[in-house]
Amino acid sequence: MSRFKRGVKVDSRSGFKQEIEKCPVPYGLLKSARKSGQLNLSGRGLTEVPQSVWRLNIDTPEEAQQNVSFAATDRWWEQTDLTKLLLSSNKLETLSQDVKLLPALVVLDIHDNQLRTLPASIGELEQLQKLILSHNKLTELPLEIWKLINLRCLHLQQNLLEQLPEDLGQLCHLEDLDLSNNKLIAVPGSLANLNNLVKLDLSFNNLKSLPPAISKMKNLRMLDCSCNHLESVPPVLAQMAFLEQLYLRHNKLRFLPELPSCKTLKELHCGNNQIEVLEAEHLKHLSSLSVLELRDNKVKSLPEEITLLQGLERLDLTNNDITSVPCGLGTLPKLKSLALEGNPLRTIRRELLTKGTSELLKFLRSRIQDDNPKEEPKTAMTLPSQAKINMHAIKTLKTLDYRIVELKNTLSDINLGFNKMSMISLEFSKLQQLIHVDLRNNLLTSLPMEIEVLSKLRSIILSFNRFKSFPEVLYSIFSLETILISNNQIGGINPVRLKMLDKLSTLDLQNNDIMQVPPELGNCTSLRALMLDGNPFRNPRAAVVAKGTDALLEYLRSRIPT
Repeated sequence: MSRFKRGVKVDSRSGFKQEIEKCPVPYGLLKSARKSGQLNLSGRGLTEVPQSVWRLNIDTPEEAQQNVSFAATDRWWEQTDLTKLLLSSNKLETLSQDVKLLPALVVLDIHDNQLRTLPASIGELEQLQKLILSHNKLTELPLEIWKLINLRCLHLQQNLLEQLPEDLGQLCHLEDLDLSNNKLIAVPGSLANLNNLVKLDLSFNNLKSLPPAISKMKNLRMLDCSCNHLESVPPVLAQMAFLEQLYLRHNKLRFLPELPSCKTLKELHCGNNQIEVLEAEHLKHLSSLSVLELRDNKVKSLPEEITLLQGLERLDLTNNDITSVPCGLGTLPKLKSLALEGNPLRTIRRELLTKGTSELLKFLRSRIQDDNPKEEPKTAMTLPSQAKINMHAIKTLKTLDYRIVELKNTLSDINLGFNKMSMISLEFSKLQQLIHVDLRNNLLTSLPMEIEVLSKLRSIILSFNRFKSFPEVLYSIFSLETILISNNQIGGINPVRLKMLDKLSTLDLQNNDIMQVPPELGNCTSLRALMLDGNPFRNPRAAVVAKGTDALLEYLRSRIPT
């Protein structure tokens, strides 16, 4: 055994022991790395990699120069080549060309440093399978990097890359490619050669389109194109038969992509776009879908075909323009989360939305029963057991009056839509418990003033009738939260009286004959959804109306004469 401890030397002049200059990498780590083939130098504040690391498998270890005997576990000549080197979270600005001295490397992780360039010699690491270069300052990559044909995983997210060469297609064994959070304005068509790619992340770039060649990556399971400037998705994307997750959030899409061949698609995320229309064609092939996320779009209606998605577990429709949803949603067997907040819903009360998905689904199921009443015997009169009534094709008002009188103490919800009623019976005023009234698609031109006594009424639907003026009585029912009176011939509205309805949150006046929108309507600050599309007024302009209720009310207030 040597009489001096390693790391200590004797000053020949004084005889005192002095510590030699320490290497930033403890010798014990290097010694251990020779046995294990792995070296973790993450988070050590390194500004450069010590030469002893690059030469780990070349230089004779220090203990070999000492006159010592070795146990079986300390045979330095049986060392293992370094296969895994972790250098993340340091302060490296450059990487030495000597990285080539570790040709057996399989994993090289240099993420979270300050690298601006890479050495050309990195292309000599022929065994490399995993290269992590994320969170650096790379603006370009050496051409030699595309020679690493054994790469399975390449992470380049959070850099400053603006373009990639066609040579990217040479990495034919790549399975995981992350290019997110760069400045890419295009991706090379050679992506088509990456037949083994399973995961591709292109999010947070400046892409305006995707190359059609992307569809040739037949094994792709996850594609993330969120937070770009995409206005459409190439139709050939539909050919990606094994795609399971597709993220298109925060783009400029106006339509949901049609994906007829994506039979295995489980998650489709299209929130924060400009999607207005959801067609049956978009949905009917997505039989495996479990997550459909469409929040913060401009969707106006849902097709009944959405109930074909029997595997759906989460449906997010937050902040759209939806006025009603198919009651069949309540029958979807696996649906655990249904988000509908921020929509001008006609038939679902706001407080119901806060009670959670199970209560919401229960409500929708109950509406199915209401909308499909059992056929009653023609000779008998039966009364519904619950406090709701739904009648279509009413022949005589006497029959209606009879029912109303019988139910006056319990009836809270009445649906008289899609009949040919030209007037409302005065008996209506006896229904003191009424909360919701649906009179859509009739021939009504007025409402009796007597119904102002309905102090519990929260919502009334009068769409598709023949009103030429806003019914006066509605200004006197202060409990109203929702008034839907679209598709009539209403010529104006009294904003001063409307302001007194301080609980009114939804007012639908679409497709009427309103020539002027009174600026004082902007003072109706309780409104959360004001719909005026389809009227012949010139001001406010369509661009202002399209900005939404808050912006519209603010504009109107700015026009009030002072």
